[in-house]
Amino acid sequence: MRLRLIGIAVWIACLWTLPLAAQSDKKLEAVLAGWDHDDHPDLRGVVVMRGGRIIAERYYNGETADTLHDVRSAGKSITSLLVGIALDRRKIRSVNDPVEAYWPEAKGSPIGDVAVRDVLTMRSGLAAFDEDAASPGNEDKLDEAADPLAFVLHVPRADPPGSVYRYNSLTAYTAGIIVTKAVGQHMADFAGAALFEPLGIRQWRWVSDTAGYTKGQGNLSLTARGFATIGDMVRGGGVYHGRRIVSAAWLRDALAPRVAISASDPYADGYGYFWYSKTQQIGGKPVAISFASGNGGNKIYVVPSRHLVVAITSSAYGHGYGQRRSENILKAVLSALPAK
Repeated sequence: MRLRLIGIAVWIACLWTLPLAAQSDKKLEAVLAGWDHDDHPDLRGVVVMRGGRIIAERYYNGETADTLHDVRSAGKSITSLLVGIALDRRKIRSVNDPVEAYWPEAKGSPIGDVAVRDVLTMRSGLAAFDEDAASPGNEDKLDEAADPLAFVLHVPRADPPGSVYRYNSLTAYTAGIIVTKAVGQHMADFAGAALFEPLGIRQWRWVSDTAGYTKGQGNLSLTARGFATIGDMVRGGGVYHGRRIVSAAWLRDALAPRVAISASDPYADGYGYFWYSKTQQIGGKPVAISFASGNGGNKIYVVPSRHLVVAITSSAYGHGYGQRRSENILKAVLSALPAK
């Protein structure tokens, strides 16, 4: 009798919460529809997950749930996850190790004695800055190099490692080389077996450079749902559908803000291991966000306090409004959903 009463109580509780969930879904649908006629026709998709399930999604300007989309520098955050998985599997011993411990050819070069942790926080000390076309290690110069590995090894040092945050793709490319050499296979293949397949992500593409190395700095294409699924695994502390993908310890380390960057980045407060953080004010209350970010407004927003993930794909490449629009979408979603 007692078990039967408990069952009835649970059933009643579920009925009580269903209308609220339905209202939230409809409200979210209306919120997302508000961008149907945005002034800039380059928003592609928004997927909102709460508690591990999709509660709203919408596609724009010809995008569909099956469209692969280049998420640009958000791929750096995926590279960080792969560093963590390699560390979990003891292929990488410690982020305190120097780059040359995994890339022996780097010994004696400016990048060789840089600790992996300083690579992951954009504090390698190399003269590499993506916002300065004249920088020796600028992203465009890396992409144009006939021999990318040799290019990296010849970029000079500008500052002591660990001292200055300077956003650049060269160090993220270096992180990809470290993973490749540590695990003994192409990083894209490692990602497929260790990350995408366990998450049920079957549609993806990760481009390699002329040397055959996966571009750890980006050039990763995913569907918006795949993008969101990665975020949901991060929200779950590294577990997805009961399966451990990456250790909770690594995610704590990767998402922890290690460098204050608000003075140079209006959309972030801190930077971790290729992951950003920011506290948003929603309804007068602070809400902590961790996120992956790519050119044009590509985002995985992870909101642990709301059990929420908001993934956004956008093709506003090179346009600042793409970042503003994605942040506005996040704020609108958070405002529309009651805190749990």
